[in-house]
Formats: sequence, C-alpha cells, structure tokens
Amino acid sequence: MLQVRQDLLGERFRLQRAAFKAQPFPDLGVRKDRLRRLLALTERHETEICAAIDADFGGRSAHETRLAELFVVRAGIRHALAHVGGWMRERRVATTLPFLPGRNRLVPQPLGVVGIVSPWNYPFQLAVAPVTAALAAGNRVLVKPSELTPAFSGLLTRLAGEHFAPDELSVIAGDADTGKAFVSMPFDHLLFTGSTAVGRQVAIAAAANLTPVTLELGGKSPAILDPSCDLDTAVASVAYGKLLNAGQTCIAPDYLLVPKGQAGTVAAKLAIAMARLYPSLRDNPDYTAIISDRHYQRLRAMIAEARDTGADVTEINPVGEDLGNAGRKLPPTLVSNAGSDLKLMREEIFGPVLPIVEYATLDDAIAYVNSAERPLALYWFGNDGGNRQRILRETVAGGVTINDCMLHLVQENQPFGGVGASGMGAYHGEWGFRTFSKEKPVFLQSRLSAGSLLRPPYGKTFERLFGLLRRIT
Repeated sequence: MLQVRQDLLGERFRLQRAAFKAQPFPDLGVRKDRLRRLLALTERHETEICAAIDADFGGRSAHETRLAELFVVRAGIRHALAHVGGWMRERRVATTLPFLPGRNRLVPQPLGVVGIVSPWNYPFQLAVAPVTAALAAGNRVLVKPSELTPAFSGLLTRLAGEHFAPDELSVIAGDADTGKAFVSMPFDHLLFTGSTAVGRQVAIAAAANLTPVTLELGGKSPAILDPSCDLDTAVASVAYGKLLNAGQTCIAPDYLLVPKGQAGTVAAKLAIAMARLYPSLRDNPDYTAIISDRHYQRLRAMIAEARDTGADVTEINPVGEDLGNAGRKLPPTLVSNAGSDLKLMREEIFGPVLPIVEYATLDDAIAYVNSAERPLALYWFGNDGGNRQRILRETVAGGVTINDCMLHLVQENQPFGGVGASGMGAYHGEWGFRTFSKEKPVFLQSRLSAGSLLRPPYGKTFERLFGLLRRIT
C-alpha cells in the first residue's frame, strides 16, 4: 500500500509540474474559477465535512467545525476572490535618481507546485486555507492530510477529485511514511502545520531539495492578566479560548499568568465560566473529545504527574459524570503551584488543561514568558496602556490578541505565522498570496540611458560622470 501511495504521489507531482510548465502564469479568470470551485467545495458539503470530522474525533462539535473551520475558510476564499486581481498586478517601485528615466516594476510570479501538509486538529481549515492562497497565487497544489483523521482525509480526497482536475489540486492520503515521502518531494514551496518536533524534520527533508518552507508550529502560548483587567470578562475569554476544540488548538492559551495572590480567585471564576460554557460533558455534543487514545493518555499522564508532585489540581465536571476512558472526553482541568520541571510546564499541552502561574511584577511576567521558546500566540488582558506597550515591545510572539483570545488568526488583512520555535513564514490574505509567489523585480531600461558612458575604455568622461553620480547619491 505504501508503494502505491508513493507511486501516486510521484505521478501527481509530475502531472502538476507538466501542467504548470504549460501554463506558468494563469490569468485572473483561471484563478477566480479555481477559487470559486474551492468555495463550492466548502459550501456544498458542510454536512459531510462536519460528520467526517466528528467521526474522526469520536465527538467533535459541529458548531465549532462550522465556526472555526468552514466559516473561516469561506471568509478567506471570498476575501481572495475580491482582491486577487489587485494582488497579481505588477506594481510600480520607485527608481533612484541615477537610473532614471529607467523604471522599476515588481511582478508576482507563481512558484509552481506547492505542497501542503495539514494537521488533525482543524483538518479542513488548515488544509484549505493555505490551498486558497496557493491557488490565488497561480500554483498547482498537492495536499497531505493527517493520518489521524482518516474519515475526513478520505472525504477531502473525493471532494478534491470532484471539483478539480488532478493537475490543479490533488490530495494524497496516507500514513506517516507517506508523509515522509511527501515532504521529501522537490516542491517549489512547502507549508507544514504541526508540532515543533516534526517541523524540524520537515525542514531538514525540504533542505535537501532547497525547497523553501513555511512552518506553522505551536508552543506554549501565554495569557496574561494585568492588574488593570476586567477579571470576569478576561476569565470568560480565556475559558472559551482554552476549551474550543477541547484545547486542541495551536493558538490556545497554554498557561495563564495572574497577579500574585489571585490564583485562587481566578481558578474559582474559571470554574464557573467553564461550567457555564459546558454544563455537562459526557453526552454534550458541544464538548469535543480528544483525538486519539495516545493523546488522551498523554494528557492524563501530565495531570497525574502534577497531582503526584503536590500541585493543586481541579477538574471541572459540573454534574459529576463518570466519563471513563472510552469516549476520550477529558474534563477541563486547572493546575496551580506546578513545578517548573513538570511536563505540563515544559511541553505544549494541546488539551483542556490550564496551569495558573502567579507573578509579582510586570518584569517578572515578561521574564517568565521570555525564559521559554517564542510562542505562536500571546494574549494580554488589561486597560493599562503603558503595561500593554511593554508586553508588546518586550516579548516576542507569532501574533497577539489584546483583551480576547485567538482573534488575530481570523484577520485576513494581517499575516498569520510563528517565530522561532513556533514557526517561520506567514500566510492568510495577501500574505498567503505573497508566500506562494516569487515577487520578481524587473528593471526596464530607457533608450535615453547614459549608462553606456560608464563602460570601458575608461577615461575623463567616466571620471566626470562617476563624480556626478557620487554627488547625487
């Protein structure tokens, strides 16, 4: 089976490479047609998409799939349709005085065949959003979805085949070995969304082909409550941001920093806010399950280690249900006084578990954030403008939302991407178009150019003209 997948991968790659060679700069009409078909794929199959993702998770909120995946993708495609004509036009660039009356232009050139490796946590959004950008930029696209979402991967394979020719967009489903073969292909650009550890391996594989990469990774994204914040509003936002998709979100708040002496108060308010969002857990279709038994057991082990070492662990189970293990529903869990050496405090959690850490001063909060790898997201809650500016200037993160969670992700006029261990490169909106384009500089020489006077044989004319150039520059 693996050989069959690899043969298909090679065949589709060669097919797309040949198609791009035959049409290296698709016009606006072709690009809009592809985007409209991608929009049709999104809008006509909502029920099937929600059902497939629900099956893979063993319980995934259809409302969250519609909001966090289908709505986000639909908005991104429509934004691209409205703006791609402007994005693809060549742009004037100023020409410095010595080279006038020559002209500079910048031409966005499609790269060729783009590879996209998408993860399991938002399998539709994190596959189709980068496809949107790649198609808008005029590329051919191959997608490798996660092996942890077989129902959805099979559906996406079928839907791509129904809406696109194989030389436009193809989906290559398969296991981790298929994924290794995929990232080893000589793509013209490769976008990977997933863990930092796997991202490093993807970068190494891509480097063998000098394939440029965009890595959308993760990390421990902090949420910081400033003393000036509206505590009830902030806690409600953190509770929602943490528990969306049961915490299986790359930009979910990973830990919460609160002013010294407030951990107990904040924990009590969080418990109320979480119970309000999810008044029951086991049979509640709004509350999502953990994707696999391996991830479920990993989270349980983190919690057990924290409890065994003396941390304060509070499970939010509003009606005291016996959740068992079979359904993989993990109750929201708050952890205070956890040691810094615990896995919970060192590794990205990626689940409905929230450590609460107290800080004495703003300097301490900033130092705590900066002592770890640079996160994909940072959240700050407060009304003190000076403290807000210090957080923005003295910490480094892929993106920031102030007084809420995660909303920087859905701004089509802003780039989305990580920094350092949380990733490299960016996409969304025009930023995605530019990621999958080569912005090619072009200089158009004028017939009136005096450049020939600077060529050999050198003499007095060269010295006079060179002296003039030195003065005007």
